[in-house]
Amino acid sequence: MEKELRLMKGNEAVAEAAIRAGTDGYFGYPITPQSEILEYLMEANPGETTGMVVLQAESEIAAINMVYGGAACGKKVMTSSSSPGISLKQEGISYIAGAELPCLIVNVVRAGPGLGAIQPAQSDYFQSVKGGGHGDYHLIVLAPSSVQEMADFVELGFELAFKYRNPVMMLSDGAIGQMMEKVYLSPQKERSSDSPLWATTGKPASRPRNFITSLDLDPYGQEVFNNKLQAKYAEIREKEVRYEEFLCEDAEYLLVAYGTSARVSQKAVQILRGEGIKVGLLRPITLFPFPTKRIYELAGKVKGMLSVEMSAGQMVEDVLLAVNGKVPVKHFGRLGGIVTTPEEVVENLKSKIIGG
Repeated sequence: MEKELRLMKGNEAVAEAAIRAGTDGYFGYPITPQSEILEYLMEANPGETTGMVVLQAESEIAAINMVYGGAACGKKVMTSSSSPGISLKQEGISYIAGAELPCLIVNVVRAGPGLGAIQPAQSDYFQSVKGGGHGDYHLIVLAPSSVQEMADFVELGFELAFKYRNPVMMLSDGAIGQMMEKVYLSPQKERSSDSPLWATTGKPASRPRNFITSLDLDPYGQEVFNNKLQAKYAEIREKEVRYEEFLCEDAEYLLVAYGTSARVSQKAVQILRGEGIKVGLLRPITLFPFPTKRIYELAGKVKGMLSVEMSAGQMVEDVLLAVNGKVPVKHFGRLGGIVTTPEEVVENLKSKIIGG
């Protein structure tokens, strides 16, 4: 079947893609600027046609623990929220990572800290990529920069989550969540009735009991388990790095940006190219695993890099680590929910890198 073309908000695209991906359950709680995901699912009432459970929990904490339960049964389950709500989910996310369970978590980021503002930001990078909860764990983090990717990354997120038995976060922002673009939607998938061998779905005579927990009171056993997790994260770093390059072949300077900042930076590249300045853009699609090797390679070809973010500077630390001192790396960002302009990116590249 051909894909269906629609005009949709980013949040709506996530919800419709979840239905079409054969998602078993969504558990969430409303918060601006992602409430349309829950609202769309409630109005669509996918349970009538696909059997998908959609439930508004009593809180964000309840929602993430419902995801924990559904994931333990081997079901394709997800949640969504915005920054303060994701903060409330951190303990549950750590438990899910510690239990090695697959799920999809969507964060439509708004400005902080605290309640902050409802405008878009990228200041949840540390929380998402470094592990916002307790313990040594990682989420796989996907960073969409369009409404199309908001839809596409639902299916990709579930694919990676089940492949590695690991929670996946889609790190979006309020601009992409609220903007409208055309999007091609995949046909409806049939929901699978098969359960993974590790799932807690009742014990048949053919296998021993399945235990799902993140607790091990033996420190040596816990160390063995943590080493297992680290080996899994190393495999993810090796096999699942995704990024996009724009005019990097002959670039003398490089912008590094994701999400909305990447859209702005692409226009800045076009402006600078029009002025005869050879600039390229590298857009990380996976923030974990980060495209460290590719950035290091490009550092050997350019004179400097500018990390463009809607934050005080978070991803820039990973860019600095990747470059490893080869060339100057600077940061430019707007705070409080302000989306930078291409002209500001141009000005900052000239002042901080070219003329720095």
